[in-house]
Amino acid sequence: MREVLAQAAFQLFLERGFERTTVDDIVARAGVGRRSFFRYFPSKEDAVFPDHERCLAEMTEFLAAADDSDPVGAVSDAARIVLRMYAANPEFSVQRYRLTREVPGLRTYELSVVRRYEQTLAGHLRSRFGEDGDGALRAEVIAASVVAAHNNGLRLWLRSGGEGDPEVAVDHALALVREAWGRPAASTASTAPAVPEASTAPAVPEASTAPVVPFAVSGGGDGDGEVVVMVARKGTPMWRVVQQIEAAVGEN
Repeated sequence: MREVLAQAAFQLFLERGFERTTVDDIVARAGVGRRSFFRYFPSKEDAVFPDHERCLAEMTEFLAAADDSDPVGAVSDAARIVLRMYAANPEFSVQRYRLTREVPGLRTYELSVVRRYEQTLAGHLRSRFGEDGDGALRAEVIAASVVAAHNNGLRLWLRSGGEGDPEVAVDHALALVREAWGRPAASTASTAPAVPEASTAPAVPEASTAPVVPFAVSGGGDGDGEVVVMVARKGTPMWRVVQQIEAAVGEN
């Protein structure tokens, strides 16, 4: 019944538009009552993304079974679960992509789904790197980088109309992430530079010297196939963050 409702909803969204389609329209097309619809979907938006809950559960299960030898590789492979979900039905995936570009509410909903994937990846990495300090920061940065790399390759494929193998672009982007972050995670205590017990130099607030590092993940092809990922230590002044983003965008 879930698939029947999702199919009826999507057909109506394509025929009439998302905003002009009501829940009553959907249940009439599916031949069921309103209660049946809300048993499976809290809203119309959920009917556009019927497969993400299952995919998120599969990702969580996959990460729970992963060993500790290669955390970055594990979250990269977990992201590929989402890719395979899209690639399994190219026509539907391309139509949904185009629909979300046209409806701001769907775009907002999609971003919330992406954030849930990112939080799942970050949670796995924190369990390996630590919940505090640089371990938690490393986890958040790597998770964001994996999601950005995956989405860069996926959207290149969707914009092409689903032509070719989507894994080519995604694998290339994820390889850049692994190259940047795939080194074995060492204890922050053992790798942190020693701090002198006493110093005559005036103290400088950490935020003023914290690095702001933007780098591009290129998907090739058209100009909008490139993503700039920026890493900044917590507490970095906003003016410095904006300055570095503007510089990176201008260079790329």
